[in-house]
Amino acid sequence: MTFERKELSDKTLVELYHKLLYPRMIEEKMLVLLRQGKISKWFSGIGQEAIAVGVTEALQQDEWIMPMHRNLGVFTSRNMPLSKLFMQWQGNKEGYSNGRERSFHFGSPQHHICGMISHLGPQLSLADGVALAYKLKNEKKVALAFTGEGGTSEGEFHEALNTAAVWGLPVIFIIENNGYGLSTPSDEQYKCKNLVDKAIGYGMEGVKIDGNNILTVYDTIKGVRDYCIQNQKPYLIECMTFRMRGHEEASGVKYVPKHLFEEWEKKDPIKNYESWLVNEKILTETAVNAIKEDYKSLIESELHLAYDVPALHPNTVVELQDVYATVTDKRNKIIDNSHVGYRPEGKEGEKFITAISEALDLSLTQYPNLVIMGQDIAEYGGAFKVTEGFVKKYGKERIRNTPLCESAIVGASLGLSLEKMKAVMEMQFADFVTVGFNQIINNLAKIHYRWGQNADVVVRMPTGGGVGAGPFHSQSNEAWFAHTPGLKVVYPSTPEDAKGLLIAAINDPNPVMYFEHKALYRSITGTVPQGLYEIEMGKAKHVLEGNEISVITYGAAVHWALEYAHKHPDISIDILDLRSLLPLDYDAISAAVARTGKVLVLHEDTLTGGIGGEVSAWIAEHCFHLLDAPVMRCASLDTPIPFSLALEKNFMAYSRLDDNVQALLNY
Repeated sequence: MTFERKELSDKTLVELYHKLLYPRMIEEKMLVLLRQGKISKWFSGIGQEAIAVGVTEALQQDEWIMPMHRNLGVFTSRNMPLSKLFMQWQGNKEGYSNGRERSFHFGSPQHHICGMISHLGPQLSLADGVALAYKLKNEKKVALAFTGEGGTSEGEFHEALNTAAVWGLPVIFIIENNGYGLSTPSDEQYKCKNLVDKAIGYGMEGVKIDGNNILTVYDTIKGVRDYCIQNQKPYLIECMTFRMRGHEEASGVKYVPKHLFEEWEKKDPIKNYESWLVNEKILTETAVNAIKEDYKSLIESELHLAYDVPALHPNTVVELQDVYATVTDKRNKIIDNSHVGYRPEGKEGEKFITAISEALDLSLTQYPNLVIMGQDIAEYGGAFKVTEGFVKKYGKERIRNTPLCESAIVGASLGLSLEKMKAVMEMQFADFVTVGFNQIINNLAKIHYRWGQNADVVVRMPTGGGVGAGPFHSQSNEAWFAHTPGLKVVYPSTPEDAKGLLIAAINDPNPVMYFEHKALYRSITGTVPQGLYEIEMGKAKHVLEGNEISVITYGAAVHWALEYAHKHPDISIDILDLRSLLPLDYDAISAAVARTGKVLVLHEDTLTGGIGGEVSAWIAEHCFHLLDAPVMRCASLDTPIPFSLALEKNFMAYSRLDDNVQALLNY
């Protein structure tokens, strides 16, 4: 192994040795603790330290890094207290995740490190978002994300690199090619000669380097960083290395040919660099031994600090509170229109779609750090023309057309949050959210509970049927997200609520799934207050007073219920519009049950697994004494939504509304 010091001083060379040795000695101690049963799991980076250390030392301290579970050197090079890291690995409350996460699945905004999730790949898209923030703020910085050779098989790898190239983002993608994804060798992961060869397919530069040579890594990253900043382009680096332990300790290494260990042992990044320093008389053997003794003592003392911390005692109230970030922005007036008889003042005859557009327009003015992203939303104005004219007013930097990369764009939205920016992402149709599902469910929803990082992201979801668009443009999939702690789910039915709930969602620091029914866009009008205002999320609306039967519903189904009540004046129907599906307004639900004693839960979604099941179960558990009949549900058929208008009408819940009402009345 040849080391080229170039212009590096002796001081810098020795500092790199310190940074390289420290994580190795920590790991050796961790393996002992694992055998003693004092930690439960460990993903070893022994043999790969030069990549994590070289990368981190080449960046500025305030540039975000998205590491993985074999990058201890990133954490130690950012000078995170070892005692606190030990607490993290022990699952102690004083660690970085309050005992809620394992090993390296955590982050620290203070240290500009964003924790990974187990699904390999999503961290790449977060780096896109951070780099976009740097670009928009004209900061001379790069974001950097790690992945393994196995992770390059993930769709997120393609999406993240493609988006970074198309948008010209200053982001560095690092592939740690250690030859194996758990037990799967590289030749079963990809068939190109080198993974870096993929770079040209995305229109970016790339280089393959010796990942075990600390000076090669350090020098390469330094140069690439300058390139990315100067040219505002991404860069792909493939670092060749080898892990000397198993994927994690329990998996062992029997699947790896013995000769590979013998070959790579000769390429050990620490032993080789240490020998070179001694041979070059930059360090002496005595100095090396002294450094090792100092680190041994430091590790033991930090470990004792971690052991002295009290055991974790669960607090259910705290656990529930920490699912969401606290809403502190109270700059807009709150309109309480939840009661029957409320009459808004404002612009009359405003369409549902216009109210949504207004909310976005006002929010863009209120928040200069707000970015809107989606397919065809710029010059074209979006598939439904919600953002028409926005580019002329706010520019293409803030009104961003995206590639067909839903997952990467959700991830980039979260990356913007790391840099304290806001994002609204439009799914062109709610149906397309499936290809961004992982980022929403496992990154957006969980990140605050995991390590206190908020996700200031709104995902707009044009949803629903009734327009003959078939099974891939008409689904009602809100129940998928109402099941996920950490998300908020809203679903307005009127122009006034559409505007107020969207403004509230953008103000909220938590991830919000904002459902907007396509059939309501231009068919529903109403009076909409002017200027900025909010409708409180989590508060239902009492739409119609009645005493015979309560219909609990939301979205387009509110209008079905109102139409039915108008056509049947002989039936005293009480209507509650939930508006928010997560959180639900249980007080309003209980009051609706009390008013009539008979409840019909109505929604457009299919019956099985729909919101109606949750509402019904809660009523049965908490309001049984108020009921005069079983809670009934009226929902769409348990089939995909069909294309034919006749079949679609038969599919929709409203075709069975009368039968359900009559059955409940006659119970």
